[in-house]
Amino acid sequence: MAKQPKKSDVYSGQGLLWLFGAILVIQGFGSAITEARWDTSFGVAGLLRAAHVPEWGTLLVGFAGVGLLAAAARRHQASRQAHRRP
Repeated sequence: MAKQPKKSDVYSGQGLLWLFGAILVIQGFGSAITEARWDTSFGVAGLLRAAHVPEWGTLLVGFAGVGLLAAAARRHQASRQAHRRP
Protein backbone atom coordinates (compact mmCIF):
# COMPACT_ATOMS: atom_id res chain seq x y z
CA MET A 1 0.00 0.00 0.00
CA ALA A 2 1.15 3.48 -0.75
CA LYS A 3 1.77 5.72 2.20
CA GLN A 4 -0.41 8.76 2.42
CA PRO A 5 1.37 12.02 3.15
CA LYS A 6 0.87 13.16 6.70
CA LYS A 7 -1.06 16.39 7.06
CA SER A 8 0.78 19.15 8.81
CA ASP A 9 -0.29 20.72 12.08
CA VAL A 10 -1.79 23.63 10.15
CA TYR A 11 -4.66 21.39 8.99
CA SER A 12 -5.44 19.79 12.34
CA GLY A 13 -8.61 21.27 13.71
CA GLN A 14 -9.01 23.66 10.79
CA GLY A 15 -12.48 22.42 9.93
CA LEU A 16 -13.53 22.53 13.55
CA LEU A 17 -12.52 26.17 13.84
CA TRP A 18 -14.72 27.06 10.87
CA LEU A 19 -17.60 24.96 12.19
CA PHE A 20 -17.57 26.20 15.79
CA GLY A 21 -17.01 29.77 14.65
CA ALA A 22 -20.04 29.64 12.36
CA ILE A 23 -22.19 28.02 15.05
CA LEU A 24 -21.25 30.62 17.64
CA VAL A 25 -21.84 33.52 15.23
CA ILE A 26 -25.26 32.22 14.24
CA GLN A 27 -26.31 31.32 17.77
CA GLY A 28 -24.91 34.44 19.40
CA PHE A 29 -26.02 37.12 16.99
CA GLY A 30 -29.15 35.23 15.93
CA SER A 31 -30.25 34.88 19.54
CA ALA A 32 -29.58 38.56 20.21
CA ILE A 33 -31.56 39.65 17.15
CA THR A 34 -34.44 37.31 17.92
CA GLU A 35 -34.55 38.45 21.51
CA ALA A 36 -34.52 42.13 20.55
CA ARG A 37 -37.02 41.83 17.70
CA TRP A 38 -39.52 39.24 18.96
CA ASP A 39 -38.85 39.21 22.71
CA THR A 40 -38.23 35.48 22.82
CA SER A 41 -35.18 33.40 23.76
CA PHE A 42 -33.92 30.31 21.98
CA GLY A 43 -30.68 28.35 21.81
CA VAL A 44 -27.79 30.10 23.49
CA ALA A 45 -29.96 32.99 24.67
CA GLY A 46 -32.31 30.64 26.47
CA LEU A 47 -29.44 28.89 28.21
CA LEU A 48 -27.80 32.17 29.18
CA ARG A 49 -31.07 33.58 30.56
CA ALA A 50 -31.51 30.45 32.69
CA ALA A 51 -27.99 31.05 34.04
CA HIS A 52 -28.87 34.70 34.81
CA VAL A 53 -26.36 36.14 32.33
CA PRO A 54 -27.14 39.70 31.14
CA GLU A 55 -28.66 40.20 27.68
CA TRP A 56 -25.35 41.32 26.18
CA GLY A 57 -23.95 37.84 26.92
CA THR A 58 -25.34 36.57 23.63
CA LEU A 59 -23.36 39.24 21.80
CA LEU A 60 -20.20 37.97 23.50
CA VAL A 61 -20.97 34.50 22.14
CA GLY A 62 -21.33 36.00 18.65
CA PHE A 63 -18.05 37.89 18.95
CA ALA A 64 -16.33 34.71 20.17
CA GLY A 65 -17.54 33.10 16.95
CA VAL A 66 -16.12 35.99 14.92
CA GLY A 67 -12.80 35.46 16.71
CA LEU A 68 -12.79 31.75 15.83
CA LEU A 69 -13.61 32.52 12.20
CA ALA A 70 -10.79 35.08 12.09
CA ALA A 71 -8.36 32.52 13.54
CA ALA A 72 -9.49 29.93 11.00
CA ALA A 73 -9.06 32.42 8.16
CA ARG A 74 -5.59 33.36 9.37
CA ARG A 75 -4.55 29.70 9.64
CA HIS A 76 -5.97 29.03 6.17
CA GLN A 77 -4.03 31.96 4.71
CA ALA A 78 -0.84 30.84 6.44
CA SER A 79 -1.20 27.31 5.07
CA ARG A 80 -1.77 28.63 1.54
CA GLN A 81 1.38 30.75 1.77
CA ALA A 82 3.38 27.81 3.12
CA HIS A 83 2.36 25.65 0.18
CA ARG A 84 3.37 28.29 -2.36
CA ARG A 85 6.96 28.42 -1.12
CA PRO A 86 9.30 25.79 -2.56
